[in-house]
Amino acid sequence: MNKILIVISIIVLLVFSSCKRNFDEPNPNSPTTASFWNSQLDAVKGVNAVYSTLKRQASVYSRWMFYHRVLRSDEGFGSGGDIGLNNLMSFVQTDYNNALTAETWQNLYVGVFRANQAIANIPNINMDAALRKRLVAEAKFLRGLFYFDLTLFWGRPPLMLDPSTLTAQPKNATNEEAWAQVVKDFTEAAADLPESYPSSELGRATKGAAYAFIGKAYLQQNKYQPAIDALNWLVVGPGKSVYDLMTNYDDNFLITTENNRESVFELQFVNKPNENGDDDVREDINLNSGASIAQFIAPPGIGFNDGAARKRWLVDTFLFEKTLAGKRDPRLSASFIFDSTHERGPDSTMVYGQSFASRKLPSGGMWFRKLLNDRTPGKTNEGFSSGNNYRMIRYADVLLMYAEALNGINKTADAYQYVNRVRGRVGMSELPAGMTQAQFLAQIKHERIVELSGEGWRWADLLRWGELTTDLKARDPEFTNFVKGKHEYYPIPQTDIDLNPNLAQNPNY
Repeated sequence: MNKILIVISIIVLLVFSSCKRNFDEPNPNSPTTASFWNSQLDAVKGVNAVYSTLKRQASVYSRWMFYHRVLRSDEGFGSGGDIGLNNLMSFVQTDYNNALTAETWQNLYVGVFRANQAIANIPNINMDAALRKRLVAEAKFLRGLFYFDLTLFWGRPPLMLDPSTLTAQPKNATNEEAWAQVVKDFTEAAADLPESYPSSELGRATKGAAYAFIGKAYLQQNKYQPAIDALNWLVVGPGKSVYDLMTNYDDNFLITTENNRESVFELQFVNKPNENGDDDVREDINLNSGASIAQFIAPPGIGFNDGAARKRWLVDTFLFEKTLAGKRDPRLSASFIFDSTHERGPDSTMVYGQSFASRKLPSGGMWFRKLLNDRTPGKTNEGFSSGNNYRMIRYADVLLMYAEALNGINKTADAYQYVNRVRGRVGMSELPAGMTQAQFLAQIKHERIVELSGEGWRWADLLRWGELTTDLKARDPEFTNFVKGKHEYYPIPQTDIDLNPNLAQNPNY
């Protein structure tokens, strides 16, 4: 009996002593921000962790960012059994904590948090000075990219520019303040980033990538001269000898021709079949290897068919004019899988090694091809770990942005040559001289859809041009629900607003 009482007494003492424990104290078995940033290796690992955020689970560039960038625009739609995705793409969102938007927001801020740690701590490490400067510049580039997306899709994100604290309650930035910070980060990064890297370091931010994003950020605000000043580095400055158009347009989307001279910033994905699993539910797989987007936008029977392309108006746009040789624009077959990806029709259109007809795919369907693997050797279907890199910015995009900016300051005659370079690569004729500023802008709008369709810039283009209206319902019925002054941006997650009294919801939500 006495032994039982002694055991009970010990248990009671342990319980009460555990209640007095400070649960905020650091775990002695895990590194903290105070103990981690000590060596050159720590600095490299810390910045690598910032890069890894771009591919963090499904919510950023492994999958969902392509929903936001491609399917939400008039070129795509939610086509499968994911009702939440279908509703979001139809501008029907009553739950402001919906994972498709809230988790993208949250993981972009994970990237901001990691970048802030690197920017604050790496300057204090005793290490190679040149590498230290470069790593800080990479972290600033990535923070600029995270805020680019936060500003593009939420309009007024709070700016957190220092390592976070538990009591931080930042207020919304204005749209102008947010874009200014994006430009500041990319500008400071450009000063210290190299023009290129050895093959072992492919995928890291370069000087050219930083200047391209500065130009894109300014152009998104219709600030044409600053956009020109930034893009000058790539078009008429030192970058002119670094970048060029690939002779073959298809080479920009094949796994066998990654990191080519046209790629300005490219996300690196690696297929690892033994890690092939749904990164939504499996925590044991490597979430930073391949992209899962191909599984969700591939045709039925090959993937899940959660998203598809708007066939009629897109095909008509590509067929609007023929090449100098009298042939169809070759960018159509590079951009989409449909019954006539090959001009001879469904029996000649090959889809993952079989004909369109033999796969019995719906004749009215069309799917974005550039992120898929139907031309990857040996691929017969899609999985959760695609190794096909995402070319986020190509040199063709840079040339079209440059032309748009020149036209914006009424230097239309100077802009022709850059559009003609893009057209000439695929055998299209030069543009007729004498266009007005308005006519040339209309031509730019055409050029961007045929050159960049399915690459993730259509939503930004429509927003910049002021064309996000219910008028788009003629080619995309989902825009029937679009409310101007509301749906240009997503709602800020309600959980964040509940925790932060300084944070205000976006208009009309």
